Amino acid sequence: MADASTQNTTERDGNRPALTVVAGPTAVGKGTVVKYLVEHYPQVYLSISATTRSPRVGEVDGRSYHFITRDDFDRRIERGDFLEWATVHRKHKYGTLRGPIEQALRQGRPALLEIDLEGARQVRTQMPGAQFVFIAPPSWDELVARLRGRGSESEEQMRTRLETARIEMAAKDEFDHVLVNDEVEDTAQALASVMGLT
Repeated sequence: MADASTQNTTERDGNRPALTVVAGPTAVGKGTVVKYLVEHYPQVYLSISATTRSPRVGEVDGRSYHFITRDDFDRRIERGDFLEWATVHRKHKYGTLRGPIEQALRQGRPALLEIDLEGARQVRTQMPGAQFVFIAPPSWDELVARLRGRGSESEEQMRTRLETARIEMAAKDEFDHVLVNDEVEDTAQALASVMGLT
């Protein structure tokens, strides 16, 4: 495992930028880190998930998600169009389309994908040239405090999320880099360094 400040592995295939996959446990703040990075480095292509669920109020097709029918999703699975996909809560399917990421990389744009652990493992088999970054909390107690601070989960939901988080934390050695999210700006800058943006 490499320290983010000492190794730049963005260029995995000649001079072309690689896909960077970011994962981490619930409530670690990976979405906030990714949002900060994309706002400050607009050249980065942030992957947009496809889903079979209907848009919620304020969501825009192609910006929030790619909203597609279940039949279309299934056809795309059969064609191998997804880097990864899953059925969430036994209801709707979500996945990462390969095409937009490959197009961004061909254009010389660094590409970023924020995803869960199982999705990251699928991407590793589909695109082994990608680099994988795990966002970790400063401590387990801090992660619990952040999750409780949300105030949006019941005790049962909290237990489920924390059990999942323990499994995810145990997998951090599978990743090329581990970044501790103590301060969002610092973590985003470390991620930018890993991606060769600085």
